[in-house]
Amino acid sequence: MAAIIFANAAVLDGAHRERREGHHVLVEDERIKEVSERPIASAGADVIDLAGRTLMPGLIDAHCHAIAVGANLPRLAEEPITLVTLQAARVLEGMLARGFTTIRDAGGGDGGLAEAVAQGLVRGPRIFPSGRALSQTGGHGDLRPRTLSVQSCACCEYGAGLARIADGVDECRRAARDELRKGATQIKIMASGGVASPYDPIWNLQYSDEEMRAIVEEARAWHTYVLAHAYTPEAIRRAVENGVRSIEHANLIDAPTASMVAAVGAFVVPTLVTYDALYRFGRELGLAEVSLAKLADVREAGLRSLEILQGARVKIGFGTDLLGPMHQHQSREFVIRAEAMAPFEVIRSATTVNAELLNRSGDLGVVAAGARADLIVVDGDPLGDISLLDGQGEHLTVIMKDGLLHKCLR
Repeated sequence: MAAIIFANAAVLDGAHRERREGHHVLVEDERIKEVSERPIASAGADVIDLAGRTLMPGLIDAHCHAIAVGANLPRLAEEPITLVTLQAARVLEGMLARGFTTIRDAGGGDGGLAEAVAQGLVRGPRIFPSGRALSQTGGHGDLRPRTLSVQSCACCEYGAGLARIADGVDECRRAARDELRKGATQIKIMASGGVASPYDPIWNLQYSDEEMRAIVEEARAWHTYVLAHAYTPEAIRRAVENGVRSIEHANLIDAPTASMVAAVGAFVVPTLVTYDALYRFGRELGLAEVSLAKLADVREAGLRSLEILQGARVKIGFGTDLLGPMHQHQSREFVIRAEAMAPFEVIRSATTVNAELLNRSGDLGVVAAGARADLIVVDGDPLGDISLLDGQGEHLTVIMKDGLLHKCLR
């Protein structure tokens, strides 16, 4: 049995509002065995003295696209899927180096990629894959050129891609069942227009009530849930009314809609850093001009949406939604959110709230006996300076996932 003791730690997670100084944590194999205010003795355990550094749960990003290895998504399917997979492995390595030990892939990543990480073939965070997101014809996931007739196989799948097309109740049921069959741990749908898709306005409503309810029903049959890309109040309300549990982005949400989301216990996962990165780097990385024009509609509303969500006491998850080289800015989400949220609340989003969203409360996102030994050590106090979580892990002296050390600077 492998055992490690983290001694003299200041424990910080989303369950306690303060750093608990002078704590000691025993890890045995892949689990946390004990958390104590007194020194822990364990025969044969390796002791790592943290000298007052901050010990935190591994971070959770609930909105990633690991196979989005380029910013120009329509061109992704033109690349060999073997090449894209190996490029995605590099993306995942970067996430782990930034302290993210778990991600929910919100479109594109499948059960095979998750299994590759679980088997140790790829060094990266644990993946909760959504498979390919479901989109209606002409929806946010339909990236085909306008010159391609819908009659030429509307649901064809070739190369790598973040979404698949499904129209009508029967097709939606079949597509949801197929993604679950292939290893999806939840189902993603497109419920409104988006930035990266060139032909649908942000305000466009996507999927009928009947189609959404069918997809939700199939997810519930597998004891899981549906997440929905949605920006506007109307799109968000329609999704939640039809049983969607997790709303992605929600930049244009209003107070009445936020209250409705809170009342049913649904989650919202903002992704502010992607709009910041697209604004700064999108053009040079090949994002279409029409997408850059749509970006202005949602970027400026991001921080205001956080204020609205907090006012309604909505459960706010942590996501990033970055593409291509912009993945390196993943941890900047902490700094951007700190303009509208207290540092503790930002950290809580990336730990306990996201763990609840993934139906893994008590297992992920906490430093507690019985939880998975996903741990990071920060050289400093993130409550006083949340930028310590920014960058490429420069301020992280320890990164542990499932009890295995991926970084340890003594």
